[in-house]
Amino acid sequence: MAGADISLPLAISSGDPAGVGPEIIGKAWEARKKQKLKSFFAIGDIASFAHHWDGPVVRIDNPDQAAERFDDALPVFHVHDCASIIPGTPDLDGAHCALQALELATGFARSGTVAGLVTGPVSKAQLYAIGFNYPGQTEFVAERCGVERRNAVMMLAGPDLRVVPMTTHIPLASVASQLDVRLIRRRIRATAKGLARDFGIANPRLALAGFNPHAGESGNLGREEIDIFAPAIASIADEGFNVIGPLPADTMFHTEARRNFDAALCAYHDQALIPLKTLYFHEAVNITLGLPVIRTSPDHGTAFGIAGKNEARPDSMIAAIKMAGEAVANRKAFAEAAACPA
Repeated sequence: MAGADISLPLAISSGDPAGVGPEIIGKAWEARKKQKLKSFFAIGDIASFAHHWDGPVVRIDNPDQAAERFDDALPVFHVHDCASIIPGTPDLDGAHCALQALELATGFARSGTVAGLVTGPVSKAQLYAIGFNYPGQTEFVAERCGVERRNAVMMLAGPDLRVVPMTTHIPLASVASQLDVRLIRRRIRATAKGLARDFGIANPRLALAGFNPHAGESGNLGREEIDIFAPAIASIADEGFNVIGPLPADTMFHTEARRNFDAALCAYHDQALIPLKTLYFHEAVNITLGLPVIRTSPDHGTAFGIAGKNEARPDSMIAAIKMAGEAVANRKAFAEAAACPA
């Protein structure tokens, strides 16, 4: 696969227009020079930005216009006229806008019209009410890209910690039944390849967190580490992947321990996200591995409670834009190295 065109802008779907998406996109644009952000444009209802942010906005009709307008105003590709926008009060009209923006941003990325996409926060409840039948935006983007849901891997990343939950939005009581050697091997492959392609880490070091307290204590507190985790690591070692574990999850995230791996694979959602959000609540980024396109997202929701109050922090959106831009450059270098190996 050819590397992404680094000259192209990023597309940002603005998310629910009643949430903080338009505000944090606008504030990210304000920080574009200080943060050295790659050029981008937003997709959504252009009127929604005036309800959340008082900065300059310019309507564009083609992604090609984004770069030339980016220095002077936030470029917005308008997709849907919302009848009424009340910050903090979501409705079905806003859900339609959010879905159209996501669909168009994904289409632009698939066609190579943009370098990658950043997805703004959406209300799943509102999307489900209009017929959206995906667990989240990750699965939607994966399907549109022709990738099976199980092969699209969610990674959450902060300045010095990256985590991958091997199971995601399922009840904790269901996790044990979902863990098997095949799943762990798939997640290891996708994580290692994603780190090489999108982060420029040639030989990534992975750590696998145990499922049970103290990683099972030699089977005395559970046998998943013995019967599933250890065989998965042993069987994939022949493929050249550098994986340690299973490790006790309560001791692998302190400062010294984090220096021993480039990403941690965790058994379930909270095992991965609690350490990440404790350390980097305002800076965490959701990046999807295993896709033919680059997709990142701020790691927070719509924050309806503070929408329209000028209280939303743009840190995670800025980090998501920055990470997408870095992934564009890393993916291009990866493709060039693969085409012309030393």
